[in-house]
Amino acid sequence: MKSRRNFIQKISAGIAIPSLLGIQATYASEPFEINHSLESEDFWEQIRTQFPLSTDRVYLNNGTFGPAPFPVLKAMEKSNLHINTTGEYGNSDQERSNLAEFFGIKATEFSITHNTTEGINIMAWGVPLQAGDEVILTTHEHAGNALPWLNRAKLDGIVLRTFEPKTTGEENLNEIQKLINPRTKVIAIPHVTCTTGLVFPIKEICELARKNGILTAIDGAHGAGSFDLNLYDLGCDFYAGCFHKWMCGPSGTAFLFVREDALEKLKAVMIGGHSDIGWDMTVNPPEFKGYVPSARRFDYGTQSKTLAVGMLAAADFHSEIGKGKIESRVRELNQYLFEGLSGLASKLEILTPLEKESRIAIISFRPKNMDFNACGAELGKAGFRVRLVHEGKVNAVRISTHIYNSKAELDNFLGALDQILA
Repeated sequence: MKSRRNFIQKISAGIAIPSLLGIQATYASEPFEINHSLESEDFWEQIRTQFPLSTDRVYLNNGTFGPAPFPVLKAMEKSNLHINTTGEYGNSDQERSNLAEFFGIKATEFSITHNTTEGINIMAWGVPLQAGDEVILTTHEHAGNALPWLNRAKLDGIVLRTFEPKTTGEENLNEIQKLINPRTKVIAIPHVTCTTGLVFPIKEICELARKNGILTAIDGAHGAGSFDLNLYDLGCDFYAGCFHKWMCGPSGTAFLFVREDALEKLKAVMIGGHSDIGWDMTVNPPEFKGYVPSARRFDYGTQSKTLAVGMLAAADFHSEIGKGKIESRVRELNQYLFEGLSGLASKLEILTPLEKESRIAIISFRPKNMDFNACGAELGKAGFRVRLVHEGKVNAVRISTHIYNSKAELDNFLGALDQILA
């Protein structure tokens, strides 16, 4: 009883939620206004102030997790507080509509998911496949794309055909062309590989697939927020993306694009509230009237209004900066790092393609005279957060940069790496 009384007293005194109050103190300020007249590096330094990233280390792992800026955190806090004070959790119809517009598609083609893997599972289990049907993937898949298709192959007997990614868009298009045969039903490759940051020519691949009556189910984990992405222009049938990487939205948020003319080609395996147009358990036999005529059928049940608000705040943050401007900056930093690493060619091998069109925000390298695990550990000790790549037996160090990174940080990284590899 005493401990309960002390707890209540702490709540009354406002002591029970110091972390929340601390966060509020950090960004409880006037709305952030972007000064587009600033010179390039000053402009991006202004953007950096909107991220709560620690200054104790340099964060170079956006390909795993993209930190949310203060406007996203503030929007989520406001939404969460409203929900928990009013009990009105609402729906996410408006957010869905605005997010779809952000990607250049219809709201009826946009499904809200929790991560890219969930979207890939919807694709992998929803496409109509029989034993012996073939799906094309790469040898450089992330677990999120590999395992759903491996599971479908294990349980349903479909055949997975893989190819080793090449260094140019033309070569990769040719590799896929060579694998296509009358049994090919789906091309399920990443927009950008998690291993080396290779960008596939998705638009051309989708054109090739469509000519051959093949569905395209794209792993877009690294697409949204790095590219100035228009999903219609990309030409794919299905695209699973996320918000917690390059979009810098909240964790546990993602989306699935289902092209309108491909909606009925994707079976809804798991459904619930809001997936249907009606049902009745009081008649005999019980009646299911069918699915809603939109991608809404794939995100069923209660959704987090607060997370949807966070997704939209992230999209708005990108729009205020400019989607094209963000892609240009991402590519600029990638080129700057690529050139810097090229200066260390005697000490490392760059695995990411030289061709500019085949990369955007990620570079992977393998030390020549040092174990990549040891190199990663030393970089961590030097104050740089990086990722090690084991997928596809690549065995490399991966660097992924975003709009909060600076050229000065990359200079410091290159200097530290030079010393580590000495």
